[in-house]
Amino acid sequence: MRSFYAFVFVLLVGSAGLCFGQRIEVSVPGAQTLNGHLVLVFAKDDKDEPRMQLSEDYLSAQGFGVDVEGLAAGAPIVVDAKTFGYPRRSLTDLDAGDYFVQAVFNFYEQFHLASGKTVWLPPDKGEGQHWNRKPGNAFNKPVKIHFDPKTQTTIKLTLDQVIPAIEGTDKDPVVMAAKDPGAKWLKYMRFKSEKLSKFWGRDVWLGAWILLPDGFAEHPDAKYPLVVYQDHYHAGFGPVPFVTAAPDPKAQGARRLENGYRFFQEWTGTRLPRVILIYVQNANPYYDDSYDVDSANVGPYGSAINEELIPAIEAKYRGIGQGWARATFGGSTGGWEALATQVFYPDFYNGTWAACPDPVDFHAYQNIDLYDDANAFVRKGDFAEIPIAGDRKPDGTMIATAGGEFGYEYVLGTHGRSTEQWNIWQAVFSPAGADGYPAQIIDPVSGEIDKKILAYWHDHYDLTAILKRDWPTLGPKLEGKLHLAVGDGDTYFLNNAVHLLQKELEGTRNPHSDASFQYGPGMPHCYTGGPPEYTMEQNNANWAQRVLPLMVEHMLATAPAGADTKSWRY
Repeated sequence: MRSFYAFVFVLLVGSAGLCFGQRIEVSVPGAQTLNGHLVLVFAKDDKDEPRMQLSEDYLSAQGFGVDVEGLAAGAPIVVDAKTFGYPRRSLTDLDAGDYFVQAVFNFYEQFHLASGKTVWLPPDKGEGQHWNRKPGNAFNKPVKIHFDPKTQTTIKLTLDQVIPAIEGTDKDPVVMAAKDPGAKWLKYMRFKSEKLSKFWGRDVWLGAWILLPDGFAEHPDAKYPLVVYQDHYHAGFGPVPFVTAAPDPKAQGARRLENGYRFFQEWTGTRLPRVILIYVQNANPYYDDSYDVDSANVGPYGSAINEELIPAIEAKYRGIGQGWARATFGGSTGGWEALATQVFYPDFYNGTWAACPDPVDFHAYQNIDLYDDANAFVRKGDFAEIPIAGDRKPDGTMIATAGGEFGYEYVLGTHGRSTEQWNIWQAVFSPAGADGYPAQIIDPVSGEIDKKILAYWHDHYDLTAILKRDWPTLGPKLEGKLHLAVGDGDTYFLNNAVHLLQKELEGTRNPHSDASFQYGPGMPHCYTGGPPEYTMEQNNANWAQRVLPLMVEHMLATAPAGADTKSWRY
């Protein structure tokens, strides 16, 4: 592939008195004033484009980030020794040698919030908040350079490529739905939320995939329970694809397609209960997912989904529309959402199955104890200090540090605009700062923890603390409804918080919690529980088939007198 790469020539040599090592000037063609964020990436190989090689672990390429606000058209964006970098902090820390270099300019837009604040943020454009794949962003084809931090020269790059739009292509959910062979069962809805539109000062739309039960058209008088699947943004239906014909075993992703075909067979057969299964797309300017709660920075997504979208779906597709006939499940981000949804809307849902949930107790904010740790990046003794781990392998091998992960996100965006994991938690859990951006709980450079912001987190989003505080009223409403699973080798240490939650619930009284917990010994992230005689992969593949019958069994056991428990059971 190397023949496809051009060499960058040194175009300007600075004098020794004015230049303190190599610097890079990046130009974005066009007549517009620039507002956004530049990400410049150095990679040692060309196995993939450099923009695809930046990551939060030790295998990451080298990145640098620059905020750009009101830059005159044609003026260059400068990366020099003062520019913040990750994993190495500065251009001067790079070794002399050959690199493949690429830059992406992530365009920001102004949002005039209902609060009266104006903020610059990257809007989602159908890609699920990925700066390196966002339609409209400018980039350059990778170029090979020889870099020497001691050479007093300037390298120039021109971002003359533009990532194409998704709308109207086969990656557009509207187009996908129109072409889907399973359109008899699988529907797609774009729904304008008045609540979110008011918050953001512009029209905001939710997407929803709706899987109808077999026999829906043939039973016009039937009304159905509704199950919400929670997940990150993806263009198509989840938790598995709905595949209506046996796939080619040699096709790309054949195993996933086979799982989808098996799901289709069981959905249209007699084994699975007749319910409406929905998956909601809610990418936003801070992340590919909103966490489905009302938030000072991300907006009233909890209200929008539960008070606007779901009633509209139930009205259109004959949902029962009562709390006893709704349930939810999800994993990871979706696991936190599934649990939080049940906790914050205890009467609206009748059961949650949450797998490998994001931190449900801020004593275990991944591997950080926000309450007791003095710093989020290091723990110090009298004579030594040790970095706080970020990610690990199931055997315990550390592959990323918390400090490194925050550095990675800071390269991707300041003011909480990385559109990555730590920053979306901050956006969801924090109050708005004086500047309109999320109030910063952890300094991304020093690791200092703001305990005043933490107090807000504790009161509003620490699920263990909320359950403890509100158990007299919440407890009776959550009986039989809480089911959690997590691997004890979770990649992000999320099992620690689940253990803390279990310990708290085991101490409850009036009522004593009957929440169920399943732990997978040595299992990594995305463990969903299931029979131990099967592999994690096998249990994950049929997760929906495992939980849907359990949900309906609980619904029927707790249905109020006079409830419709028959029209949908054909």
